[in-house]
Amino acid sequence: MISRRVLLAVPALLALWPLARWWRPRALPPVPVLAPPQGPLRVYHLGHSLVGPDMPHMLAQLAPQGHRWNSQLGSGTNLKQHWEPDLAILDFETSNQPPAFRAAREAIGSGDYDAVVLTEMVELRDAIRYFDGAEYFHRWASLARAGAAKTRVYLYETWHHLNDPEGWDSRIASDLNRLWLQQLTGTDSRAAPDRPAYLIPAGQVMAAVARAAKAGEIDGLNAREDLFARSETGALDTIHINDLGAYVVALTHFAVLYQRAPLGLPHQLSRADGSAAQSLSATAAEQVQRIVWQVVLAQPRTGLALAAQAGGGA
Repeated sequence: MISRRVLLAVPALLALWPLARWWRPRALPPVPVLAPPQGPLRVYHLGHSLVGPDMPHMLAQLAPQGHRWNSQLGSGTNLKQHWEPDLAILDFETSNQPPAFRAAREAIGSGDYDAVVLTEMVELRDAIRYFDGAEYFHRWASLARAGAAKTRVYLYETWHHLNDPEGWDSRIASDLNRLWLQQLTGTDSRAAPDRPAYLIPAGQVMAAVARAAKAGEIDGLNAREDLFARSETGALDTIHINDLGAYVVALTHFAVLYQRAPLGLPHQLSRADGSAAQSLSATAAEQVQRIVWQVVLAQPRTGLALAAQAGGGA
């Protein structure tokens, strides 16, 4: 039998329902404006196969001479697996080869890096719900900050499977604030408002480039699938990017880390193994570079307020 107290509470709960429908998470503290770096950076990448060996290698070819990087990666690896020594990291041996590999805990806490770039596994909802993504993001970011006052922390926003039942574009659009910024990094941003995690909005850039390709606005690109890998039989990989996708993501990293427009950067690069990467045409590269810069400037948590106020350089 339902108690009289419960019955009396029902009208009050119903009265609150309209408010619940319109509830929004509280705003994150604004990110401090960053001063552009004055020279090459030393960068550490922590993540999984959506980092991979080729994208950081491409970034090094775009960056000023002297740019250096290290990483610890895995396949589908979440931040908790990287932190806890008793948890296995899938494909650890094949994903972490010298000279790029440096053990994450020692490296990030060393203070040797100007920038530490963190990302979380996909499906992001699972990482947050089942693998304590927010807690472990905060642990890694705090470790980086404790290492050196100069170290900047970055969140690398990725993307979803092309065949996501809720829609690839829809997930990228809706998840940036709700999942990446509020749920994954919100606790950390509020705990360290003076040294927050800045955003590398690669998912937003990938979506913008895909839209432009579909609209016929990029020379030689026709669809989002053109940015994703295929097997030897031609089967589409719905999550892993090809050389063209890696180039787009490397440009995004460059624009945020160096706070410079990527216009005019090289477009014919090599992979980590030294082989020539598939490349865009010169026209397409310029078109993509402009999209990257527009998207990066439009995102307030990239820390590029000074560049945006100066007109963006595009």
